[in-house]
Formats: sequence, structure tokens, C-alpha cells
Amino acid sequence: MFKSFFPKPNIFFSSLILWIIFLITVWYSFGASIGGALGFDLSSAKPVIGLGHFITAEFLWFDVFYLFGVLIFYLAWRTYSPHFWQNWSILGSALLIYLSYASVQVSVIINAWYGPFYDDIQTALAGNGDVSVTQLYGHFIIFCTIAFPYIAFIIANRFFTSHFIFRWRTAMNDFYVTRWKQVRHIEGASQRIQEDTMRFAAIMEGLGVAFVDSIMTLIAFLPVLAALSIHVESLPILGSIPYPLVTLSISWSIFGTLVLLLAGIRLPGLEFKNQRVEAAFRKELVLGEDNQENAQPIALRDLFSNVRRNYFRIYLHYTYFNLFRYMYIQADNVIAYIFLIPTIVSGRITLGIMNQILRAFGQVASSFQFLVSSWTTIIELISIYKRLKAFDAAINKQPLPKIEQDFVESGSKEI
Repeated sequence: MFKSFFPKPNIFFSSLILWIIFLITVWYSFGASIGGALGFDLSSAKPVIGLGHFITAEFLWFDVFYLFGVLIFYLAWRTYSPHFWQNWSILGSALLIYLSYASVQVSVIINAWYGPFYDDIQTALAGNGDVSVTQLYGHFIIFCTIAFPYIAFIIANRFFTSHFIFRWRTAMNDFYVTRWKQVRHIEGASQRIQEDTMRFAAIMEGLGVAFVDSIMTLIAFLPVLAALSIHVESLPILGSIPYPLVTLSISWSIFGTLVLLLAGIRLPGLEFKNQRVEAAFRKELVLGEDNQENAQPIALRDLFSNVRRNYFRIYLHYTYFNLFRYMYIQADNVIAYIFLIPTIVSGRITLGIMNQILRAFGQVASSFQFLVSSWTTIIELISIYKRLKAFDAAINKQPLPKIEQDFVESGSKEI
């Protein structure tokens, strides 16, 4: 799965983590000093609301630093272990990460835009004539200069992502097809190569980008939420604590993640079994196209009863999983308001600051809720991973995974 696309995956990902830690350490320890020495004026800390944010010295210096880090890592691996797909796996992945970073920066700019916009709305609603029509329309002009170019950015991002996914699928397809004699005896081998490689690449890319996006969002919005915490002296139940908004968002997200993990712990295994019984039923139908001795009504009825039995189990487990999931999602919509009510009533914040707090809180909370929002997709990925893992075992002449052995021993009759 990974060896087909990345050079020496175990060493590659370990070195990647170490390199990222090193770059982050350098950035936060000496980044400003190095940038200043290279001629970037990093003294201005005032946020720029609009596309000008992307040409500030700080943003451009980060671009240079990121590009330098990527090229060093790429050239090191190109020298150490050349790989046919390394341009896509290394440089392509790096570009996807950067696009996620740029997308998060757009969210940061829009969050900053909300402050003065809603403050002017609040002033205008007082009816004193302190805010003109021109001022309010000016806010929307600024918003349009941010949002509409972002549409083109999203389209270009999706286009590149689609090509990235297909390259990874191509790499896995080529890898397994050249080893067809070793894997052909695995149940549903043709489907695993044709369908599972496609789904695995797409889901891995989607989850990977979502995870990176969550980390980037967290890095970008945690300081914003921490700065906004000065407007909130205490919270109901929690009382007066340091950085109350940050503490609340982290605690609430951890609670939701644990609840969903416990509720959905059995779902990956059921999804895997579902693929097996569906594959067994489909295989019998395909064999019946060429041989009338196959696909007899009694055999098909037994195979389909396995399909029905497993689906009913999935429906049952998804019922209570979705119960906890949707209860948490609905509570998540109002949790910030509930804890902000004393601050709102006291009049210590304006409408603009309140909206900035709510958006920043939502961004930070959603970053910590990566597992909550992605758990059903992760369940599907785990089931696909288990199916492709059997290929790796066959190629490396190792015993099949236990869940595969259990299915073989049962003869596909009772799942």
C-alpha cells in the first residue's frame, strides 16, 4: 500500500516526522532572526485583512522557509533511495500540505474580517448615523476580494488532488498486478486490486489532508482564541481559569472524541466482514455466468443470508453510534454560546468580538474533533486496509491476518 508509492515507508515516515520537528523547532526558535537577516521585515504585527495578507513579509518568509525544507528533504531521499513515484509522493504531498496551509490562512483572514464588520453593524443598529452605507458596502468589497479568488484556488486544489489520488492508485495497481501470481488465490483478489486500491488512495488522501488541515487550523487559531480569552473573565461551572476559551474547546473536543471512539469500536470489524460476504456473493454470481452448476438458488440464498445478517448487525451498531454522534453534534452547535452567556449579559464584548470568538472556538474545536468528524471514514479505511493487508502477507509469504483465517475456516457459511 505504501511501499508502492513511497520510498522505504518505515524509514521515510520516521525521517519525515523528525524533519518536521526540526523545522518547527528552528521556525519558532530562530525563524524571525533568520528571516530578518535575509531581508524580510517581520516587525509589523498588525493583521492585514484582504489579499494583502498573502504578500506580507511574514507570509512570504514562511513560503521560502517551507520550500527550503521540502527541497532539502526531497533531494536527500532522491539521493538515498530513488523511487519511481517520488516526485508525486514527496513533492505532491508537500504541495497538498501547503495548499491546506493556504486554505487555513484564508479562514484566519475572514475571521479577522468579522470583527470590524459586526462592530460596524452593531453601531449602525443603534441608529446614530455613525456608520455610513459606504462603510458597510466597503466591508463586502473586501470580503469579495478574499472569497472569489478563493473559489479558483479550491478548483485548482481539487484538480491537483484528483491527479494525486490517481497516481497513488496507479502505483498500487502496478505493484499488485506484477505480483498477481502471489495474490490471486486471496478471496476477492480482483476486486481488491480494482476497487480497494482506488478507495484506499482516495480515503488516505482525504483523511491526510483533513488531518493536516486540522493541525494547521489549530496552529493558526489557538493563538487567536488565546488572545480573545482576555474578554472572558470566567465560565459557568469552570469558573475563572487561565485561557478559558482554549481550555473549554480542548476539554469539549476530547470528551466528544472519547465518546465516539467507545461507541464505534466494533464498526471496523463489521465493515470488513461486510466486504467479505458481499465479495463471496458476487463471486458466486460471476461464476454462474460461465458455469450453470454455480449460482444455484440454494447456494445464493445461503450466501445472501450472510449478507443480510451482517448488514443487520451494522444497522444495529450504527444506531447507537449515530445516537451519540448526532447528540454531540447538536450540543456542539450551542456549547460556546452557553458558556459565553454571562460575558454577553455583562456587556464586556461587542458583537464583532463575539463572532470572532465563536468562529475561532469552532475552528479550534473542529481541529480537536478530527476523529469525531472522520470516524465513519476511518472505519471504512480500516476495513479496506485489512483487505489489502492480506496481499502484503501473501507477497511476503507470511500467515494471513487472523480475521482472514477466521473467514476461511468458517467456509464463508457463517459470519
